[in-house]
Amino acid sequence: MQNLVSANGAKIPALGYGTFRLPGPDTLRMVPHVLKLGFRHIDTAQIYGNEAEVGEGIARSGVKRADIFLTTKVWVDKYGRDALIASVDESLSKLKTDYVDLLLLHWPAGQPLPEPVAALNEVVKAGKVRHIGVSNFNVAQMKEAIALSEAPLVTNQVEYHPYLDQSPVIGAARAAGLSVTAYYAMADGKVFTDPVLKDIAAAHGKSVAQTVLRWVIQQDGLVALSKTAGEERAAENLAIFDFELSPQEMAAIHGLARPDGRIVSPARLAPEWDAA
Repeated sequence: MQNLVSANGAKIPALGYGTFRLPGPDTLRMVPHVLKLGFRHIDTAQIYGNEAEVGEGIARSGVKRADIFLTTKVWVDKYGRDALIASVDESLSKLKTDYVDLLLLHWPAGQPLPEPVAALNEVVKAGKVRHIGVSNFNVAQMKEAIALSEAPLVTNQVEYHPYLDQSPVIGAARAAGLSVTAYYAMADGKVFTDPVLKDIAAAHGKSVAQTVLRWVIQQDGLVALSKTAGEERAAENLAIFDFELSPQEMAAIHGLARPDGRIVSPARLAPEWDAA
């Protein structure tokens, strides 16, 4: 059974299946497959253009909806109250469900937060959303969103991998009871040729991907998203709960972080990032 991360009342499976840049046909093929393998956490977003395939995949999987933790995200052009509520209804329709477990604001995009945060609370009260959170927020924005929200925030989903020190946002999230959900854990493939990671993986008889995912979820309050279009790789990604990295190995992986490690920082969407 997968580990669960507790965050302000939410119980989030520590390993999720992410669908960023996964085309519709691959989504339709992989979502039922990963659910049958044992994944219970699926992550999508309005902007990914595959919510309908995620919904159909869940329906085809034979796994009960109540057993799945489903996340989607509101795109930045829907942060006005009416637009956000309408976009959630559209997401629910595509996802073939009457609620999502977690709804996130996708990027801060320099927008004022009071209106979208109030709208998140409205959809919680309406029963359309179980939990709310943010994505790609810096520490100050995360704190502002927390202060504005009646319902507790349960995660900040951010880029996180061995080359990026995210200790400021992880520390602030922990202090406020939030989890941090890590995307891009493989650093766009850079991890696969890393000698330090290859050595640690070999010592455990595991792959580099398994080692990196283990490193993420072994940290308190962290959730990892894994993404693949391959059935065998998906099974491999799930097999990370039967080994543990030593404190020395954890430290060695943390030691790979570098000042230019960030990969994802789109203009007009990204905030001013916290310096580690």
